[in-house]
Amino acid sequence: MRIGVRAHDFGKLPAAVLAERIARKGLSCVQLTLHEAIEGIESVRGRMSPGFAYAISDAFRRRNIQIAVLSCYINPIHPDPAERRAGIDLFKEHLRFVRDFGCGVVATETGSLNPDFSFHPGNHSEESFQLMLRSLGEMVEEAEKFGATVAVEGVVNFVASDPKRIRRMLDSISSRNLQVLFDPVNLLNAENHGERTRIIEDSFELFGDRIVALHAKDFRIENGRMASVPLGEGLMDYGLLLRLLKVRKPLMNVIVEDTNPATITRSMRHLTASYASA
Repeated sequence: MRIGVRAHDFGKLPAAVLAERIARKGLSCVQLTLHEAIEGIESVRGRMSPGFAYAISDAFRRRNIQIAVLSCYINPIHPDPAERRAGIDLFKEHLRFVRDFGCGVVATETGSLNPDFSFHPGNHSEESFQLMLRSLGEMVEEAEKFGATVAVEGVVNFVASDPKRIRRMLDSISSRNLQVLFDPVNLLNAENHGERTRIIEDSFELFGDRIVALHAKDFRIENGRMASVPLGEGLMDYGLLLRLLKVRKPLMNVIVEDTNPATITRSMRHLTASYASA
């Protein structure tokens, strides 16, 4: 297991400063959202080039930090076709240059019919599923051209909302350039959180071989709603998850979410101890 963070959880800074700050915590990798993490980059649309990618990635490489995942979280079912097209084109731009970052994986979620990504009942409809497939299919086709991977993160409120729908998505787009960024907490809500063991087991059974990275975070139920808490201080049992990871996906990149420089050391200790005893 290789422990990392979302780079922007450590601030928006020059690449070299950010990489040094992350390296000081003993982390191995990052998930990088360029416009949220790198100072001076407000938008990447049309700005990428091999030199742009190398300059940023070299700052991390010099500190032995792998860019494990490049984030481009678009809305593949955006109700406005023009906005949807802009998102797909931006994602394809990330795919074309992801290898120049020393990375092969670009991540997104499966979106909502609400432009603000809030839940819409139609997200779970067959029409939305088919629209998602059309968008993803185009993105995966671009990934195949450039030797890259589209990593999709399932979310309970979005189109790929549970393990079976994620499996159906993988079956519907017959390309190994489509993989999964697995976040078990994102498949939970206040109603189904008691089924988290089954959801983890089903996920590894249905698509364990297609997981390319893991998100790690924790939660409690407060006033009937999911609430984020530091890793190891909530309801998530990492024993089963890390046991499966140890057997099925050793040395996987595990990205800690909802953290910061003050809490990451505690989270790393929890993960390392849980992995050792798994």
